[in-house]
Amino acid sequence: MQPMTAGTENFYAALPGFAEFDAFTEFDAYAPFPEDWVVLCGDIRGSTRAIAEGRYKAVNMVGAAVITAVLNACRGIEVPFAFGGDGGVVAVPGAAHARAVAALRSLQGYSEAAFGLGLRAAAVPVSRLRAEGVDVRVRKFTLSPGNNLAMFAGGGIERAEEILKSGPQDDPALLAPESAIAPDLDGLSCRWEPLAASRGRMIALIVQPCDRLRAGEVFREVLTQLAGILGGAIADFAPANDRTLRFRWPPRGLRLEARAAGMRDGFPRAYAWALFTSALQGWCEWRRRRIGPYDAPRYRTELKAQTDFRKYDGTLRTVLDVTLDQAARIESWLEGQHRQRRIVYGLHCDPQALMTCLVFSLGRGEHIHFIDAAGGGFARAAEDFKMRRRALGGG
Repeated sequence: MQPMTAGTENFYAALPGFAEFDAFTEFDAYAPFPEDWVVLCGDIRGSTRAIAEGRYKAVNMVGAAVITAVLNACRGIEVPFAFGGDGGVVAVPGAAHARAVAALRSLQGYSEAAFGLGLRAAAVPVSRLRAEGVDVRVRKFTLSPGNNLAMFAGGGIERAEEILKSGPQDDPALLAPESAIAPDLDGLSCRWEPLAASRGRMIALIVQPCDRLRAGEVFREVLTQLAGILGGAIADFAPANDRTLRFRWPPRGLRLEARAAGMRDGFPRAYAWALFTSALQGWCEWRRRRIGPYDAPRYRTELKAQTDFRKYDGTLRTVLDVTLDQAARIESWLEGQHRQRRIVYGLHCDPQALMTCLVFSLGRGEHIHFIDAAGGGFARAAEDFKMRRRALGGG
């Protein structure tokens, strides 16, 4: 790894944000990472089996924990991240490399001990990715002040994930688990009910153009067609809305949340605290009131605006709340484009979506909510995607 250039830890924080999601297609605006940055990624081993066992919420929780562990290890430095359902990716500067890797290796051991889910992890230097002929570039999609989602381009994220999943065992980028002592997962929570589709189906969709040189044009056409089929702006079909947000007590996912802290604090203590704080949250939700920093009406408004239901990391990924007819029409149009060898896509439908929350400061409104379709979501859409890519001879 090349020596760190002074000030590169502020690279992402200094980037301007953009507010209209469709602007992710302006690929000339993506900024290349400094050479000393490192791409960290994690992926659940055996997620197919966990899905078959009905444990996809736990898979989502560990996938979100990949991001949480690294963000907490990098406190004081703004770093970009993306959630993939059964895993996550975060890029960090050289100054935070060692502690971010230590957190991810601890998470590997913790995931196995707490959830029975093996976690593959890797730390791939940006310099290596460029030497292999790909790049890692980024833009900052601003959901609200202080809450940003990273959009990645250049092929580097995909290459890092290839190394993670199929690299040789002696590849220096691959990480081995340490002890089962949990890293700092403060902020990771799992309290909302599954989001029941208000129109009939939640669809998890992955799309990638076959011709990378025409990617911007193809993505703009995909977005236009989706809006046309839906009959309105894509944002109006976000899974988290007033019809789908439901809170019950005790929350079904509370044990998962307590496990995230239980390895460090002790499960009984963590669960008791989660029960108490969720009871206060429930009272605020049912009464539409405020206790301390938790203001239920304000939080719901912020939550709906601060989800990752649409994102770009080399592929367009989105989860939408649609009717059965709209789902069928979307799939029909995508299949036609696939047969014309314009796109590769993967799609999974389910009656529900899942939401996993990352809450740093209620008072400042700093919280992000990761969205995936239930029943396998992005993981199953990815399997569908790979099948179609192989059919086109793409491996």
